Amino acid sequence: MRLKSAESLEWLVAIGASAGGPMALDTLLSQLPKRFPAAVLVSQHVDAGFIPGLVAWLNRKSALPVRIAVSGDAPQPGTVLIAGRDAHLVFTAPNCLAYTCHPAESAYRPSVDVLFQSILQHWPGKVAAVLLTGMGRDGAEGLRSLKARGQYTIAQDQSSSAVYGMPKAAFELDAASEVLALDQIALHLGAAVTGSDLFFTSPVLHIN
Repeated sequence: MRLKSAESLEWLVAIGASAGGPMALDTLLSQLPKRFPAAVLVSQHVDAGFIPGLVAWLNRKSALPVRIAVSGDAPQPGTVLIAGRDAHLVFTAPNCLAYTCHPAESAYRPSVDVLFQSILQHWPGKVAAVLLTGMGRDGAEGLRSLKARGQYTIAQDQSSSAVYGMPKAAFELDAASEVLALDQIALHLGAAVTGSDLFFTSPVLHIN
């Protein structure tokens, strides 16, 4: 029986994206190795009808299994769960995900901010939160709240963003611990989660 360390189980990577997000997710997830020890959650602004196709496409590129989150799911290390309904994906307890229509006034369903705030409320471990390309400001306030709690936060940089809206809002709020080009985000996540940049054997890592 293979045992996982408590340290590996306590890390959660939460990713928010909107316009341009599917391509950005393709790049990011394809660079995470199969043994990536953190659970991964994704809130992507897209009609729920497109999510099954997105999940199937990402599964062809990602070494990690990608599937639609269902109510009652518990995040699992090395698995990517994507919000798959026209509702907000949230934590209702430290290890339980669900969907909710509240707050009803949110402009987006699923909302990145709502997910991030539920993580603040319920997740007991460490968090690496990423705000990718997208229009508007969703996720910026939640990212700032996570950073204020000492969590690791990343915003995609302008040059690699298809739409520099959400990451720009995070930058303006000083919500990001780091602002990174898309092709550097996976490397920094690996270093944060494992404590070593030697974790990766992908070509994205170059060691002199």
